Amino acid sequence: SRPRVRPSLREVAAQEPPVTPAIAFVKGPAWDQAEEQTQAAFAELVEALGEVCDTVELPEVFANALGGHRTIYCTDLALSFDPFYRRGRDRLSPTLIDMIEEGQRTLALDYTRAVAWRDLLNRGLDEVFERFDAILTPAAPGPAPRGLDSTGNPVFCTLWTFCGTPAVTLPLLQGENGLPIGVQLVGRRHDDARLLRTARWLAATVAALTGASDDED
Repeated sequence: SRPRVRPSLREVAAQEPPVTPAIAFVKGPAWDQAEEQTQAAFAELVEALGEVCDTVELPEVFANALGGHRTIYCTDLALSFDPFYRRGRDRLSPTLIDMIEEGQRTLALDYTRAVAWRDLLNRGLDEVFERFDAILTPAAPGPAPRGLDSTGNPVFCTLWTFCGTPAVTLPLLQGENGLPIGVQLVGRRHDDARLLRTARWLAATVAALTGASDDED
């Protein structure tokens, strides 16, 4: 018999989940940097989702993810940008130069330790994804900033970038300035399609909850 062709990412993402997804609300190591309105909005969202969403606290070892990410990021950046740094350092931004030079100073032992730390954290996340379809967490400390000068603080994305997990942000909440507060969904590594399917379900579920509350008002 011919080998079975795996469904495409688009096909899986467009399907309805076979069962109601289980969501893990994770504050993450950067939670203290979240604005009060963000913390309050997520508390309301978790309460509204009810029994499909449980709060999960990551072990303390995850607090060191930010340092490990910077070690790998700056070292890889230094390697990738080395030709440009050597030929045209004067045309690079001061921020980029600082990161390149930080990466150049990184010892091989420190880089290896950061990679090993990432593997350890991923084993911990795999245990979470044995019980849950996705992790729900903020995408940023607060609402989207006005203007185009900055895309905001990426601290709530760093852990997932470090671990290589797929993530998608949905504008499901609203800040005091009228701009969206991003709801970030994180999935298991290499399971992007399932994450997108769960994201579609969450967006529809929140829309239904909002519509129900509007009708009652």
